[in-house]
This record gives sequence, structure tokens and C-alpha cells, in this order.
Amino acid sequence: MTLSFKGIEVFYTRRGKGKTLLLLHGFLENQHMWNELTPSLSETHTVISIDLLGHGQTECYGYIHTMEDMAEFVHAVLEHENIQEWVAIGHSMGGYVALALAEQNPDKTKGIILVNSTASADSEERKINRTRAILAVKQNYKNFVGIAISNLFRPKNRTIFADKIQEIRAQALQTPLQGIIAALEGMKIRKDRINFLKSTSIPKLYIIGKNDPVIDYEMIKSETSIVKAKKHEFEDGHMSHIENRNELLTQIVHFIEYI
Repeated sequence: MTLSFKGIEVFYTRRGKGKTLLLLHGFLENQHMWNELTPSLSETHTVISIDLLGHGQTECYGYIHTMEDMAEFVHAVLEHENIQEWVAIGHSMGGYVALALAEQNPDKTKGIILVNSTASADSEERKINRTRAILAVKQNYKNFVGIAISNLFRPKNRTIFADKIQEIRAQALQTPLQGIIAALEGMKIRKDRINFLKSTSIPKLYIIGKNDPVIDYEMIKSETSIVKAKKHEFEDGHMSHIENRNELLTQIVHFIEYI
């Protein structure tokens, strides 16, 4: 389905019935990343999955896509579908968007699950790396995407999930250059939401990969204590929805049962 909002087309899917689960994908991904989880989740819930700005079939909105911009477009879809309450589940960048949406709509957000994500802003080192990534993608788009996807997996899993990595790369290469740059710029300047998570009564769950090459394990473990969130740890990398698919589904189901 598509929604016209602020002059662009936003693509999303809606499946199932019941309380709403909002699925938000990560950088270089699209709503297809949830395909293997959606059938089970939609048996008991309404599942809304959205292509974020400049990803999948959703068009670009500007040179920079802030997390607040993305949250605004997500909220437009929820309003269009007459969704009044939701549990937001975000992978990586999708987690940043889920947090922005929750801060804008705390009474409507009934739960937050951060999958390989964080409420912290980028460190100065991370900001520099994002600037380097922007230069790299401008110089060699295909090479950047290929390396970026493979490096998200725990090294030993790159062989185990070789076919899946090829599939993800093919999907990622459909992301327009401007969509990649706009997301990198937006993530680089995103707001730190530690204090928001610490002060809110919204139930929250962190899914953590001990060998995540993107999110530092010790940092994120400390963050969960600061914000008083539940957490579940896997031994693998940044792609828990693939590397630990069945266990992730179990954790999501257990969490939403009590909301």
C-alpha cells in the first residue's frame, strides 16, 4: 500500500488483526527484512511494516533525512490507518526512528523493542566514520553496499548465511544513492534519547548481539541499566533477525504478551 504525504509516496504493508506492532527496518534495508517474522506475528496482531524515507519503495524527501523526519512520515501512515496505539520494533536505524516516534507520541507508544540499536547519539568518532561512509558511497556505490552488508554479520556467520547476504545486498542496491546519503546524514546528527528512555514509563526491551560490530557490547549493556530496560543477549552480530531469527521471535512474543 502507498500513502501520499508531503509530496512523496510512502510504501507500507498491513497484515493481521489485533493490537498493532510497528516494524521499522534498518539502514540499507526495507520492510522485506521482516518477511520471516511477520507471518507469526500477524497471527495475533496487526503488523504495520513501513519503508522508511529513501529506502525500499518510499521516495526521498530531502538531502538529510532526520530521525524526526522519518518518524513524522511513519506517524502519517499510522494516522492514515487509524492506528491509535502501537508497540514499535526497530532494527538499528529503525530503532532510532522508533525512539523519535515514541518521544513525539509517548501516550500512544505502548512498548519499544530496540533490535541491535541504541538510544545514544553518535560519538565523535562515529560521526567521522559516517562522513567517510558518505564519501565512500559517492565514489563506489556498489562496493560500499557489498562491504557494508557483509560486515554486519559475525565473521563465522558470513559463510553460514552467504546466500542470505547476497539477497540482502541485492535489496540494498535498490536503495538510491540519495537515500543512503540522507540516512547517513540524519543518523550522524540524531538526538541522544537516553534521558527520554530513562524517564519514560514505556516498557522497553533491548536485543543485543555480543559480537555486534556496530553497537559496542559493553556500552549497550551499560545503557540498558541506565534506562532500566529489559535486555536479551545473543552471541552473534548486528543482524539478529537473521542470525538469531527464531530466538528473536520468541523474545518479541514474550515481551508483547505482558503489554
